[in-house]
Amino acid sequence: MSKAILYIGHGTRSKHGAEEAKGFLQKVMEKVSVPIQEISFLELAEPFIAQGFEHCVARGATEITVVPIFLLTAGHIKEDIPEALAPLREKFPEVNVRLAEAFGVQDRIVKGICELVRTKAGEVKAADSLLLVGRGSSDSAIHEAFVLIKEAIGKRLGISRVEVCYLAATTPLFAAGIEEISKVADGRVIVVPYLLFAGLLLNEVTREVKKRRRAGQDIVLIEPLSRHQAIQDIVVERASGKGAEYAAASH
Repeated sequence: MSKAILYIGHGTRSKHGAEEAKGFLQKVMEKVSVPIQEISFLELAEPFIAQGFEHCVARGATEITVVPIFLLTAGHIKEDIPEALAPLREKFPEVNVRLAEAFGVQDRIVKGICELVRTKAGEVKAADSLLLVGRGSSDSAIHEAFVLIKEAIGKRLGISRVEVCYLAATTPLFAAGIEEISKVADGRVIVVPYLLFAGLLLNEVTREVKKRRRAGQDIVLIEPLSRHQAIQDIVVERASGKGAEYAAASH
């Protein structure tokens, strides 16, 4: 039996963002002792899922573990990726396929975020405010997850004002979220994109933060989450079959 790992990133139209994701996954692949490993994207960037899957099969894979590089479980994990895999399961019935879950709410991700905040912002004071910026989804599970993340970050950093906003699909949207927290903030505003990689969505956040900084606001932007070792460790574990739940199996 030849095992393979198929990594699935979200994908972005940003060439820089796609290259960052590939570079991150190349580092992961070096730490995973599975002979066949391929990178793919759900949308917006190639190779797409079908291409990555077929590359695994062409290299002799008879068992493929699909590892989504997604922070939280929403429509992409519940629907889009399984739908993309369905015709491939039919085309290659001899291949056993397992789909790992998204990372979910984990204490070490929260710890990693707080370490990124302290690295960039220095000492965090109780008067500081933090704005957590999610990609956005209409799935209620995402909103519930952000409530847990928000509370955990506030507790770990020792600040009481932590708010959440989103870049698409639900409210409050980023423009409203950053305006509101800026009005009531006593100290700095620390903006934390809950995103793994750079891309067009992060560009929107970066532009707004720079505009506000030029206008004199004391505002700090934190780097994408993949810059922290904890994220790489989680992906390595999932690819190695450690600490991962599997959402689907075949045959």
